[in-house]
Amino acid sequence: MEISKVKYVPELTSSLRNNFVSIPSVVAKASGIRFFGKRLKSFIFTTDVAIIKNTNADAVIAVYPFTPQPTITQAILAVSDIPVLCGVGGGLTHGTRSANIALHAEFQGAIGAVLNSPAPDETIRYVKESIDIPVVVTVVSELTDIQSKIDAGADIINVSGGANTAKIVSKIREKFTLIPIIATGGPTEETILETIEAGANAITYTPPTNAQLFKHKMQEYREIEDKKYNNEL
Repeated sequence: MEISKVKYVPELTSSLRNNFVSIPSVVAKASGIRFFGKRLKSFIFTTDVAIIKNTNADAVIAVYPFTPQPTITQAILAVSDIPVLCGVGGGLTHGTRSANIALHAEFQGAIGAVLNSPAPDETIRYVKESIDIPVVVTVVSELTDIQSKIDAGADIINVSGGANTAKIVSKIREKFTLIPIIATGGPTEETILETIEAGANAITYTPPTNAQLFKHKMQEYREIEDKKYNNEL
């Protein structure tokens, strides 16, 4: 028997668990980042516990536009069977409060603490000094002083620059060849690949909302009912 040169990957599902949020296959081209020995390439960007429980992503990046709350972190970590990076402030929340939230997230099992882009260097230092998990600092502009973020304690740069993400990643990678970079991949496989080729080690993927997913499911149910009705005529 001739063995294919393409690596065969067996896949197991079941009749009840074959419907999940799938990460675009092109993400596999990323190098990944090793967190405590585990290589992670794809991070699903959501706080929806139903989606977190039903995805093939390597990990979760749980950041939301409210003051970070330990109960939210606890709920996500209780449900997730994949590693979680938790938001700990940077926008509305700063200083020692962010550090305390980050420490609590570490104790609950988070593998990293994410600070939003407005986070001052002082807050990054507070968080870095308080925890024993990586500090992820989000960047939204090519004008950001990356060196100051690294000097303050950033272990990973998370680029979220919309349509400019690949450009920002490329600029960071030119100067900082070894810093781990996570970046938003955009809506298509082409934009994801562009971001990877620009220098991103891992990709964040924003899934459809629960409402959008359920809309498709309800349409399937309606079509089934229509077929049943037509067969009875």
